[in-house]
Amino acid sequence: MSGRPTIRSVAARAGVSKSLVSLVLQDSPKVSPERRAAVLAAVDELGYRPDPTARSLARGRTRAVGLVLDDLRNPWFVDVLEGLRPVLREAGLRPVLAEARSEPEAPRTFADLRVDGLVVIGTLPDLALVEEVAASVPTVLAGTRTAGGAALDVVAGDDDAGVRLVVEHLLGLGHRRIGHVAGSGPVGRLRRAAFEDAVRAGGGTPVVEAADMTEDAGHRAGRRLLGGAGRPTAVLAANDASAVGVLAAAGDLALAVPADVSVAGYDDTSTARLRAVSLTSVDNAAHEVGRTAGHRLLARLADPALPVGVHLVEPRLVTRSTTAAPRAG
Repeated sequence: MSGRPTIRSVAARAGVSKSLVSLVLQDSPKVSPERRAAVLAAVDELGYRPDPTARSLARGRTRAVGLVLDDLRNPWFVDVLEGLRPVLREAGLRPVLAEARSEPEAPRTFADLRVDGLVVIGTLPDLALVEEVAASVPTVLAGTRTAGGAALDVVAGDDDAGVRLVVEHLLGLGHRRIGHVAGSGPVGRLRRAAFEDAVRAGGGTPVVEAADMTEDAGHRAGRRLLGGAGRPTAVLAANDASAVGVLAAAGDLALAVPADVSVAGYDDTSTARLRAVSLTSVDNAAHEVGRTAGHRLLARLADPALPVGVHLVEPRLVTRSTTAAPRAG
């Protein structure tokens, strides 16, 4: 016989029906010892192995959870994954990963594959698609403050609190004219608004340049901020990647960090922690966001009627060698 053995071939070898083979594989007490022995002997002879996916589908569960990541190049999203995946595995769920930039239809694909749940990490370009899928698949959105539809839980860092922490740090050092390399999307807009409010509330002057949360855009925005008259004495970038771009811009302009300009980032990624970078940054609790998102999904799987909401994780400021008091005069 060629090909993988099936229940049909096991039933033919044992001389019984397919339904009886299924009962034996489910260890049903309704099967006589003689027929059970015949079926198990056929299973051994043919080398039959049940398909776990098919068995899960028959029971209405796949034990799989789709993880849709906005951008695998963003180290903060990867840190969220590191907090999320152990929670799922400990619950007996298999995480399956897709990147939205290369697979924009990933949420719908996962729904078609009948995953038990979905976690979207970051803000996808087509949030309406996520909301559509969330109507039928328990879904948690992690790492953004976009609330989405009625069937969608959101877990994110408290960006208002995080921005206040770093702005208060810079104001406390004596900076008054503070620049901001703004980010794109809802997170970028939220951090920009929080920055402008916090700087003005502290008696400072905010100066903003738009970017898109990439190193290259941060570099260009940093050149604009630092290359003209009246440059700020400190810059807060919307994330660590754009902050690295600002550091490069300062080097291009022969400005010493932090003596001539202080630079801070956001998310406290592995890049910020490199000794050669040593970037002051806001720890946005990526691992805790991932863990919380995992537990929210488990709770929703256990009780689909659970009320949805926005769950914020408290950030903390990590000061390193890129921020200091402004040069006198």
